[in-house]
Parts: sequence; C-alpha cells; structure tokens
Amino acid sequence: MSFVPLEQLRSSLAVSRQPAVSSLQPSAGDRPRLPSWFKVNTKTSPDYLDIKQTMERLGLHTICEEARCPNRWECWNARTATFLILGDICTRRCHYCSVETGRPHAVDEKEPDRVAEAVKALDLRHAVITSVNRDELGDGGASVFAETIRRTRRLNPTCTIEVLIPDFEGKEEALAMVCEQKPEILNHNIETVRRLFQSIRPQGKYQRSIDLLARAKQHGMKTKSGLILGMGETLDEAREVMRDLRTVDCDIITIGQYLQPTREHLPVARFYDPSEFALLKEEGLAMGFSHVESGPLVRSSYHAEQQVLPE
Repeated sequence: MSFVPLEQLRSSLAVSRQPAVSSLQPSAGDRPRLPSWFKVNTKTSPDYLDIKQTMERLGLHTICEEARCPNRWECWNARTATFLILGDICTRRCHYCSVETGRPHAVDEKEPDRVAEAVKALDLRHAVITSVNRDELGDGGASVFAETIRRTRRLNPTCTIEVLIPDFEGKEEALAMVCEQKPEILNHNIETVRRLFQSIRPQGKYQRSIDLLARAKQHGMKTKSGLILGMGETLDEAREVMRDLRTVDCDIITIGQYLQPTREHLPVARFYDPSEFALLKEEGLAMGFSHVESGPLVRSSYHAEQQVLPE
C-alpha cells in the first residue's frame, strides 16, 4: 500500500490551465507546504482500472479528474466516481476551481446514453452526476440532466441517483425539470461564505444558491450542499453558512479543506486542523443536518453512497 504526501501528489498532477484570475496569482514562495495529515493512498486496484478504462472507452469525463480530487484513488478503488456531463469546459471562472474555462463544445446528445451504459458496466448502486456551468444554454443544461437521469434509471432501475447541479442562473423552470425526475439527492454547493462569495464566485450569487436549495426542498427533494474552508473565511462565518442552509431545511452538508490547484488560483489562506472539522461536524448535527461529512480531504461526493440511506 503506497501513501504519498499531497504536496508531492499535487506537483505530479499539475497541468497547464487558463489562469483563474491574474490578480490572485501568488509568487512561487507563497504556496505553503501542506500539513502532515494530508496523505493519500495512491494504490490502483482492478476496480480503479475498470472505472478508468470504462470512462475512456465511452468517452466520458469525471469531476474526479477534472477537479483533481485527492480522493480519486480511494473512491475509484471502491467503485464510485462522479460523472461530469455537458463537456469539460465551464462558462464560469471561479477562482478556486481547476476545471477549464472557455467556450464549450456543442451538447453531445448521446452522452446520457453513455452515462447509463457506464453505470451498468460498472454495476453501480449509487451514481453521482454533475456538470460544468453552461450559461450559454437557455436552460443551463437542465434538460440534459433530466435526460441523463431518465436513461440511467431505464437501464439501471435499482441504482440510486444524486445530481450536483449548477444554479441555472436562478431559473425555476430549469430546476423543476431536474426535480421532476426525482433524483434521490439534489446537491448544489454553496462553496464559500457570504462575505467572500462575490469575489471568489463572481458569476454566482450567495442568496441565489440558498434560494435554489429552498425551492428544491419545495419540490420534495432531499437536499445537500458543500462548503470549502481555507479561502479566507472565519469559523463563525462558516457556521453562519451552516445556519443559512438549515434555514431552508438542507439535509446534508459536506465540509472540506481548500487546496490550491495551481499557482494561478486563489492561494490557501489557512489550513484547518482535523479537530476543527470534527467540531463543525458535531455542531452541524446539532443544528439538524441528517448527515455531516467533514474533514480535510472531504469533497462533495465523498462517501455519497452512504448519504442516500435513510437516517
């Protein structure tokens, strides 16, 4: 079993990306070393290779790869992966995210069929489906989400489905289109605190994301959101986000540590200790979340299969 520090892993995964924003680019000396508790098991099992080969064979993307998730080895070895639909080029430029920004390609009408086929080939019990932002589309890609759910269910009737959706620019008809397909979990990540939201996610709006989760609950969805720490917030501000999510009856929250993908992205303001993540989990459960996944390496799809089970 091979463990490597994420500092070494991060360097090995570095690729050329469009700068998130030039004014946020730190100097070479500003990139801090990762704390000692950041270690990743990079063992590749037959399950890992099966997922990788299936995705390549069907021409599919995963957010695991595009966002350089540090948990890819653990999740793929456990036969879980998050499908990235609507291509791999995002129309937004969030200053923490490594997904490529630019002009997306045309919508691939066969992609929902290939996702369904991959779920069947991998014999998944729980499928997580997310997308890039596609603001140039009238519905933001909601119809593709809906069709992907339909076709996945048709081919895999016992598989549960979680969707991690963008904000669809607040369009109710787009959200309703996805909710009509009744995914078991509807996730929309808030990502950061109210004070930092506009500077870190300039094409999004904090209240719009909160309102989307409120409307999803009105559609009968089990809702979920995610928060990234280490981008300049305080713990009290993080708690304020948690309270705002509970105000709209959000069921599940994930809380993880921000890791700077490249030197062109927002630098890490602070590394939180594992004990602080444990404290936020305790507080989140006390607030009424049915499930809190909180830890330095937690990402929005981490242990997702466990979260779909009744509490």
